[in-house]
Amino acid sequence: MQRQLNVKSHKKTYVLQILENYELYLFLLPAILYLLIFNYLPMAGIMIAFKDFTPSLGIWGSSWVGLKHFVRFFSMPMFSVILRNTLTLSIYELLAGFPLPIILALVLNSCPSLRFKKIVQTVSYAPHFISVVVLVGMINIFFAPSYGIIGHILRKLHLLEGPLFVLNEPAWFPHLYVWSGIWANIGWNSIIYLGALTGVDLTLYEAAEIDGANKLQKMLYIDLPALLPTIVVLFILNAGRIMSVGFEKVFLMQNAMNLSTSEVISTYVYKTGIGQGSYSLATAIGLFNSIVNFAMLIIVNRIAKKLGETSLW
Repeated sequence: MQRQLNVKSHKKTYVLQILENYELYLFLLPAILYLLIFNYLPMAGIMIAFKDFTPSLGIWGSSWVGLKHFVRFFSMPMFSVILRNTLTLSIYELLAGFPLPIILALVLNSCPSLRFKKIVQTVSYAPHFISVVVLVGMINIFFAPSYGIIGHILRKLHLLEGPLFVLNEPAWFPHLYVWSGIWANIGWNSIIYLGALTGVDLTLYEAAEIDGANKLQKMLYIDLPALLPTIVVLFILNAGRIMSVGFEKVFLMQNAMNLSTSEVISTYVYKTGIGQGSYSLATAIGLFNSIVNFAMLIIVNRIAKKLGETSLW
């Protein structure tokens, strides 16, 4: 009886708290509605992956087939190709692109010239605001076979004879995709690390100078430990997107010649679902992709929690 009274009292207190701070909850309402409408309600469409979906019958009227489309996807010759390409681009981007914003933030934080620091920040931030379409257009212009800027420079230096066939070479696609993305986002991704470094106690730097520490030692023993919690959290989040290679940029960079290394899960889902009308198969592939991402998020978070104190939960 006493327990029931305590529960009722707790609920009453919670309701009164909401009524007293209703303005704050009204500010929260648009975000909640956005998540419900665009993130949670569409989850009902997952049922399409387990049915032979027919638009005229609808989701609930279509016949149930269980794991048929998953088995079909796993037995397709393209399964190993798109899985390999997706993992190659994701891991390459994670290994090459994740440490560089950290290094840039450490270097900028230790830069004595405020003016030079602002110039570097402006130059490195600017490419982030270039749209994906414009970025891919720049890549096509720079690496065009006959009139491209890169090819022209290489021919002037007598390092190349004839056209530069980079855009059509499958082996070059991962490098163009990853390093163009690093160029576009390295400055923007370093902002969160610079923000974390602003919270470092300045007395630590003063004590390090008294002990004779140089700039590199300050980075290693003061800045890097201060960034470690942020690095771990962002690494966990990035690991949870290991199968989510961006659709737009890959699709725009694709051509008939580099398809063997540029076909990834997101582009294959688009071509299967929208192009061929195989909605059930496309949904099954997308659901498989989400499950792998979720599993990676759980595994990496658990590993981080065991190795240290920082984790998402």
